[in-house]
Amino acid sequence: MSAVPECELDRSAILTQLDRILTNPLFKNSRRYPNMLRFLVERTLDGSAGDLKERTLGIDVFGREPDYDTNLDPVVRTTAAEIRKRLAQYYQDPAHESEFRIELPLGSYAARFHSEKSVAAPLVHPALITEAPLATEQPAVLRRRTVRTAAWVCLAAVLLAVAAVKFWPNRSALDRLWLPVLESPNPALLCVGQRPFVASSETEPKSLPSAAQSAAEPQTTLYQLYYLGSQNVAIADVTTMGRLAGLLQAKGKAYHIRGESSTTFEDLRDGPVVLIGAFNNDWSMRLMGPQRFSFEREGDTFWIKDAQNPSDKSHGVNYTTPYLRVTDDYALISRVLDPVTERMVVLAGGLTGYGTLAASEFLTNPQYMEAIAAHAPASWAHKNIQILISTKVINGKSGPPKTLIAHFW
Repeated sequence: MSAVPECELDRSAILTQLDRILTNPLFKNSRRYPNMLRFLVERTLDGSAGDLKERTLGIDVFGREPDYDTNLDPVVRTTAAEIRKRLAQYYQDPAHESEFRIELPLGSYAARFHSEKSVAAPLVHPALITEAPLATEQPAVLRRRTVRTAAWVCLAAVLLAVAAVKFWPNRSALDRLWLPVLESPNPALLCVGQRPFVASSETEPKSLPSAAQSAAEPQTTLYQLYYLGSQNVAIADVTTMGRLAGLLQAKGKAYHIRGESSTTFEDLRDGPVVLIGAFNNDWSMRLMGPQRFSFEREGDTFWIKDAQNPSDKSHGVNYTTPYLRVTDDYALISRVLDPVTERMVVLAGGLTGYGTLAASEFLTNPQYMEAIAAHAPASWAHKNIQILISTKVINGKSGPPKTLIAHFW
């Protein structure tokens, strides 16, 4: 049974904490999660916890028809699961550890509240207290009971500590980077770029060479390579897809793969998304949003724009450059809770395939994220992240990724 505050002061504290939670980035960029959490908290405070059923919530919160099929439309269950995860992420932040706690226990839609002074002791209305030590018990009996209870608590703490060391080893920085994807209850979608660039520059090819010509001709430009690919997938993106799929499989995470041209908006809302490619992946361009780093183009120059230094185009390449003469490429790695899809989105996108390959190496090799985590802000694992990297290219081969800027918010 959920706990109900004893007095209006406690109710006020709960509602104040609710407002604090809903203004956090974990909730404020969504409408679904704040609406349902506020509804559950207010109904629990009003003493209507017993009325919080899946069908009722579907009707009252999400506007479903009274006879809707909860099996075909599990919006209430999936939203509740996401709220539980986001509340856990919120309170894992050291800045919120001492705050008043609002929880949504498994198996229930009734909220539960805990005092900020004692997480272990919920605020309970006196009418709900069903067991308490009798005032007439002898002091010796009470002392023995207290000692036994303390002994059991200590033993349980020791067993939990041993289990934590044995079964839950400290996660690497790379694990923490991927954690929102790995812990999602739904399979991840690997969305691979396919599209040729929609271009209007006079320098772009009017007629395309054959595959044999392009393989033998060192002057083939970056434009021609991408037009040759058309709706096929570039080898760099295939390699990236293989690396990221291997990582997810090794972590026991279910996933499926789709080309961006066959990916729908509904697909992106089904679970976490991993976007592969940049200018050749329409979804990468659509979901970047108003963030510090973005992909830009002006004529033949493609670059990664820094909103804090918008006139700087040094992190760019010219697409009239013969591909074997490219010496530097740049890529963007992002892990962002997208406000449009309300899902976690990971991006590995380079200005060319060289950068995308470097991004995939970064996202699968623990050493790179460890170097960033050493200087990252506290609780970085619960923040949105963008990482700008570069890679040297020698004779058509990309080198290891080099971190230029890591941005958290």
